[in-house]
Amino acid sequence: MEEDDNPYETLGSSTSMTTHMLAGAAAGVMEHSVMYPIDCVKTRMQCLVPDPKADYRSVMDALNKIVRHEGIRNTVRGFSAMALGAGPAHALYFACYEKIKHVVSGGKQGNHLANGLAGCTATLLHDAIMNPADVVKQRMQIYNSPYQSTYSCFRDILKTEGVGAFYRSYTTQLTMNIPFQAMQFITYEVMQDILNKERQYDPKSHIVAGALAGAIAAGATMPLDVCKTLLNTQEHCARNHLTYINGMASAFRTIYEFCGISGFFRGLTARVIYQMPSTAISWSVYEFFKYIIHKQKQQQSIDERYLGASVQLAAATASASQR
Repeated sequence: MEEDDNPYETLGSSTSMTTHMLAGAAAGVMEHSVMYPIDCVKTRMQCLVPDPKADYRSVMDALNKIVRHEGIRNTVRGFSAMALGAGPAHALYFACYEKIKHVVSGGKQGNHLANGLAGCTATLLHDAIMNPADVVKQRMQIYNSPYQSTYSCFRDILKTEGVGAFYRSYTTQLTMNIPFQAMQFITYEVMQDILNKERQYDPKSHIVAGALAGAIAAGATMPLDVCKTLLNTQEHCARNHLTYINGMASAFRTIYEFCGISGFFRGLTARVIYQMPSTAISWSVYEFFKYIIHKQKQQQSIDERYLGASVQLAAATASASQR
């Protein structure tokens, strides 16, 4: 079956990019918002040499200690940076994905190469916007962060380290996110082929497919996520060697030096716990918006047909009365 025969799946060929961008922005902000405290825990658990007061045994232990000793507000430090980045980043991400998937696949379902290619290309745009937001967010999430606000953090990084600091992890982020997004999209589409063959709006299948896609992609790319966190936070310059850590190779070398192989999997549980519901939420919200927009278009089409029929009937009645 071609996607053009399924108006919900494609929202029709006339659907504007704005439609996909609005749905994507809503999905992105919801995804990051709901699981943000777990993201904070992940960042802290990935620290190479954590402060004794921030050395956590598990995700629950971390949440418990942060809330008890620092207050619940510290679980959402850096939230505004995330929100400012996630909206536009996900808007471009989903709009680009839908457009490229449709062009490459020719509007046909089941073309997983097209899904993977669309996901990779969309990631380039997403990360270009999200990377600076991630740097600010993670600098504020670490234990005993010196920054009082998102703006002061941004201003201080820009002043002391320059614009390059916001893209120090960009190459690593892309190296991680391109396979991450390719695996996520392919897994999601495969699961949809299994659970939702008709490609109708089905919340249960969107949640299950999204959660599984997030878990698989998160586990497979974990070492690169640890490298990204180190490049973003510089922790602080790998505990006072003071030279900035630049590039993926330097990050890999530093992590291995401090923690060995196990260091590349620090915070794995937190990352999987974060990604499963986050990806499920993202896809569910996105599919929900697609469904609502489709229903509105469907109703608009019915109204237009009804209006057209009424006009024709009125014209016919007027013509008959004149005779």
